[in-house]
Amino acid sequence: MRNNCWSDPALLAARVLIAGLFLGGAVQKLVSPADVQALLALRGLPVALIWPAFLFNLVAGLLLVTGVRVRSTSLLLAAYCGGTSFFHLIPADPWQMSIFVKNWAISGGCLALAVAGSGRWALRPDIRNQASL
Repeated sequence: MRNNCWSDPALLAARVLIAGLFLGGAVQKLVSPADVQALLALRGLPVALIWPAFLFNLVAGLLLVTGVRVRSTSLLLAAYCGGTSFFHLIPADPWQMSIFVKNWAISGGCLALAVAGSGRWALRPDIRNQASL
């Protein structure tokens, strides 16, 4: 992958696009917490869990954008998406089922980013093992 002139810009684009989902989720939780709190309540969880989720979304999104700790952040985000997908497992609601499936797709993107690392266009490039990609 190091020989491709497009790999570093592509990794930057991947980081920014995936981060956009999490940064948007942080904004949504901050601006309209009732929607997420309703999903938490539906599963019998404390609605106050929205705030650690907000913080995680915000910090993880910023880490991806800046290219800091991309591999570990991406692994955590993949697990987060897999876990939070079950909040949307409502078979009677096609919209929620769409979100359920999209969360698994996002997990896949995060796993790919965890393998690829940050690329060179990052505040803290993670270029180890990229020569073999």
